[in-house]
Amino acid sequence: MAVWPISVLRRWDAAGFNFRVGDIGLFLKGAKTDALVTRLRAQFGHQAAFETIYRDSPDPWASATPRYHYQRRKYEVVASLLPTGGKVRRALDLGCGLGGLSRLLADRADSVLGLDVAQSAIERARAAGIGRLSNIEFKQGDVLALPQELDGQFDIVTVADVLYYLSPMSDDLLKQLATRIADLLAPGGICVLVNHFFFGGDADSKLSRRIHNAFEWSPRFAVVSTHRRPFYLVSLLSAVPRP
Repeated sequence: MAVWPISVLRRWDAAGFNFRVGDIGLFLKGAKTDALVTRLRAQFGHQAAFETIYRDSPDPWASATPRYHYQRRKYEVVASLLPTGGKVRRALDLGCGLGGLSRLLADRADSVLGLDVAQSAIERARAAGIGRLSNIEFKQGDVLALPQELDGQFDIVTVADVLYYLSPMSDDLLKQLATRIADLLAPGGICVLVNHFFFGGDADSKLSRRIHNAFEWSPRFAVVSTHRRPFYLVSLLSAVPRP
């Protein structure tokens, strides 16, 4: 995660980009956690790294910390981009973490399933009280090993700030994931893909653009709309049936 000079952040704040200078602490916390994930993953593997992160910290990326505005507002903007027209039947939040986006989806769907690779994240989401909402269920699940019984079950699938943590990353893997996630959607269903996007030329933004390109170019998706906000990119993609 990139970190910028305070003067730049103040200009963005003054321009009304839904960013507060006080949120600098969130970005610093996120960068520190990302670095720790990289070290733990190299030593223990992908799932164990995230289990450790969520076991040892109540809020590893400060996404639910009340003093910070950015992540909450980001989820609100993402939810506002969803198609209107009443509640959908079922939504899936892949890589749900502490469940902040899942809770917003619960206002738009009859039922929401939040999946995360770390059981410790699922337990924290439940303990936070989010799981007491009657239409949300949290379960452990790996985006790389999604059960076929989920296929065709969802009108909305959100994948927010998840895929760039996969390692090793490859174009073939991204293509496979695009196909697999398309399979989860009911006819006419929407995938909401969200990733950090900063200046466009930095390494993090290039990786995000690579992820979005793989999904947008997939024959299993048609692009509904794309949205660039400080500091993230959102693609809404409609599932295309298998030929």
